[in-house]
Amino acid sequence: METTTQTAPAEALTRDGLWPMPPGPPHEEKHFTQHEAVRDLILGAAEGPVVPFALAAGLVAAGVGGAAVLAAGLAAAAAGGVAAGLGRALDARDEAAHYALERGREEEETVEYEDRERWEVAAILHRYGVRGDALRLAVDAVCADKTRWVDFMMRLELDLKEPEPRRAARAGLLGGAAHVAGGVAPLLPFMVLSGPGAALTVSTLLTAGVLAGLGWAKARGRGLPPIGGVVQRLAVGALAALAGLAFASLAGG
Repeated sequence: METTTQTAPAEALTRDGLWPMPPGPPHEEKHFTQHEAVRDLILGAAEGPVVPFALAAGLVAAGVGGAAVLAAGLAAAAAGGVAAGLGRALDARDEAAHYALERGREEEETVEYEDRERWEVAAILHRYGVRGDALRLAVDAVCADKTRWVDFMMRLELDLKEPEPRRAARAGLLGGAAHVAGGVAPLLPFMVLSGPGAALTVSTLLTAGVLAGLGWAKARGRGLPPIGGVVQRLAVGALAALAGLAFASLAGG
């Protein structure tokens, strides 16, 4: 039985031999990815409310007045924001330094150990099912340009993506500011209500809502079930509050 293979019309081919993308699902949708700035804000804010709320709960349980609770909570939010911002900035800087180090090593190896590096390109393509003459042609095409060759190895051998410029500064500023904003949220009731008990009740509801929203956004950005993120964030907040209450009880005798 004779079989035929459908190919793209010759007139549809571009100058590089690649035909236009066929109709299908929107290319940019359904991946649940987030811009890095949005991710920095969500990750920074996600941890922000936990410590100030736990501190407020513990201080109220110990009989501390609302003004002192507010002052201590704001101090905790500010300190947490600085720590979170610096931590994210240093992490981003370390990632950039690691990428630069690995790229420099790959550039040297394509010169000093060219045959070995060509074999590694072939091994990667072989894992994807490229065989025979097609494999040799593909290796020649990848290795014909040094920059493209190194890009190929960085992405497919080392699984490293080039960091964006100024990533460290932006991550630190956004993460730190979001952490402070998240930390202030549980303290808002203490700014407008005179009774610490009533303020703590409202703060509990407000903090639960903030944590649930951030847990939903964090999980959705990672492509995970949002309900799991909500439960996780609420559980973290509840455990932190219980710890604050326990230490306040111990301190109060």
